[in-house]
Amino acid sequence: MLSIEEIISILNAISDGLIAVDRNGYITILNTSAEKLLNLKRDGVLGKKVSDIIPNTRLHIILETGEPEVNQIQRIDDITILTNRMPVFDKKGNLAGAVAIFRDITEVKHLAEEITNLKDIQSMLEAIINSTQDAISVVDVDGRGILINKAYTRLIGLTKDDVIGKPATVDIAEGESVHYRVLKTGKPLKGVPMLVGPNKKDVVVNAAPIMVGESMRGSVAVIHDVSEIKKLTEELDLMKRRVRHLEARYSFDDIVGQSSAMREAVEAAKNAAGTNATVLLRGESGTGKELFAHAIHNESERRHHQFIRVNCSALTDSLLGSELFGYADGAFTGARRGGRKGLFEEADGGTIFLDEIGEINLNHQAMLLRVLNEKEIIRVGESKPTPVDVRIIAATNTDLEKAVKLGSFRKDLYFRLNVIPIHIPSLRERKEDLPLLIAHLIKKYNQEYGRAVEKMSDEALECLLEYDWPGNIRELENVISRAMINMKFGDMVIEKRHIPRLYMEIPGAEYKLTEIIEQIRPLKEIMEETEKEVLKNTLEKVNGNKSEAAKILGVSVRNLFYKLKKYNLK
Repeated sequence: MLSIEEIISILNAISDGLIAVDRNGYITILNTSAEKLLNLKRDGVLGKKVSDIIPNTRLHIILETGEPEVNQIQRIDDITILTNRMPVFDKKGNLAGAVAIFRDITEVKHLAEEITNLKDIQSMLEAIINSTQDAISVVDVDGRGILINKAYTRLIGLTKDDVIGKPATVDIAEGESVHYRVLKTGKPLKGVPMLVGPNKKDVVVNAAPIMVGESMRGSVAVIHDVSEIKKLTEELDLMKRRVRHLEARYSFDDIVGQSSAMREAVEAAKNAAGTNATVLLRGESGTGKELFAHAIHNESERRHHQFIRVNCSALTDSLLGSELFGYADGAFTGARRGGRKGLFEEADGGTIFLDEIGEINLNHQAMLLRVLNEKEIIRVGESKPTPVDVRIIAATNTDLEKAVKLGSFRKDLYFRLNVIPIHIPSLRERKEDLPLLIAHLIKKYNQEYGRAVEKMSDEALECLLEYDWPGNIRELENVISRAMINMKFGDMVIEKRHIPRLYMEIPGAEYKLTEIIEQIRPLKEIMEETEKEVLKNTLEKVNGNKSEAAKILGVSVRNLFYKLKKYNLK
């Protein structure tokens, strides 16, 4: 049997407050926790009326009713109390008193409020995530899915059941998981292209680690659908190609030069513009043949109709025929249903500019001859001719007369094209135009680069005058552009130090050529070895850029590739 002292010690040890009163409402027990919670002293309250000591007590109500009150909330100063009040009966069942057991739940209440707030915040975050149009995917630190939004399901085509708890690779059709890369490196990723979902959607993904303090807890990825953008880009590229085909941008006012050779070429072109005769523009690569073609069209009666440019060397033999003359429905595998018009039909009433005409094969030469002779074309896969009214301007930098002798170019086509031949001089033939051309290019690149360059120094100009310009105007544009890029922003005059080393200044090339020629061997071998050496050195100087090398050497890209293959050069 416990003693009174032992019972009191036990009551004082519990964390809940306890206060007991007799049947008359006088305080008989007040444990230590109750002292702290009620800010009372046991010695000062024992034997006193509870209603006098604790104004908001309800123990006297319990004494009156004999009914318990369970889980009652009440405020005492700044704290919130949870109280259970119970009547106490003696062995005979008579009311002997009442007891209240209570505890401070202020912190618990705060936690409950915080949990409620967190739930509200969580609901709001979920609403925000689901309202965004970008797909969002979240994985934990082990790379398993823990959250996706509605946009993700719409874009990827996978549901929560397909993703949540599954590895981060579950939605990838092609590409490497950005989640795993982020979890491995701890660094964000941007603009990663990949194909996702069952339908292999084109997307770009940005991903970043989820950091809580210094600890990484997972990875979040935002997935952008670029399939529509890709489609629009392709359509835009198509429209740009069409605009390039249909628009003649330049006139004779855009042709810079006062040398006698250039004035003679411009005069001949202006005379040709007044007729519908076929024009053949002759000249090295980079001399401005396309500029002349634009100017002739814009000066002619056809200027309000279409101008279409075709680079014959840029199209394979299999494509050239269908591009120029069109094709019928089912003409070949992959042909568009219903067939397609060719460029000659699109240019009906206008002008077609056939650049690099010397590169087309004999079969297409025959088809082109029909256009010139009969004013009609036959689509690939058809036998019925279609009349066309097109003015042809052709251009070449190859020796057509030599090609005719070798049998690689039809003689009759040569004569049909060579009605009005116009020779466009190379830059080395009209070096007196260099100051005008340089001034024109400085003005052009000032606008493009936001510079205020005024002129070129005499020393720098003398350096350019001594050069032979194998790449012609195109090479000059490159040199002036690079010179202005090499200048400091405040520089006003192009000095010699700004000019890049010209491509054809190849150290040792002169010695090497002399060494080759002095050897007594067949001329063909010497020429081939010389050609190989020039190709090799040129490629080195342009860092392997084959398009640039072709421009400098004055040959088509196709011809350059043929020569590289011939000499086993890369």
